[in-house]
Amino acid sequence: MLTLDAKVPTGPLDQKWTKFRFDARLVNPANKRKYSVSVVGTGLAGAAAAATIAELGYNVHAFCYQDSPPRAHSIAAQGGINAAKNYQNDGDSLKRLFYDTIKGGDGLPPRAAAAVLA
Repeated sequence: MLTLDAKVPTGPLDQKWTKFRFDARLVNPANKRKYSVSVVGTGLAGAAAAATIAELGYNVHAFCYQDSPPRAHSIAAQGGINAAKNYQNDGDSLKRLFYDTIKGGDGLPPRAAAAVLA
């Protein structure tokens, strides 16, 4: 029979993270190149995570399912967010932010959520 071990630290819930950090073994900087980290998704969060982990010295493999990493939805929606800056004579508006957010997300974001964002 297969048993799963989540390796959850023992003790009260509010102290589990502190206990884990205290008991965790650190990776020797000379050995970081021996470890590989896989990052799934190359949107803003995935790309930032991959870059940060690589700067720490680990081997990083980033995976995405788009045709190319710049086509991630978070990159495409950037125009919608920039529309809210409201520079003088720039034509920015809440209506434009709403439209660009929906368009940048390829029509996938829920209209109600985009309206709340705007």
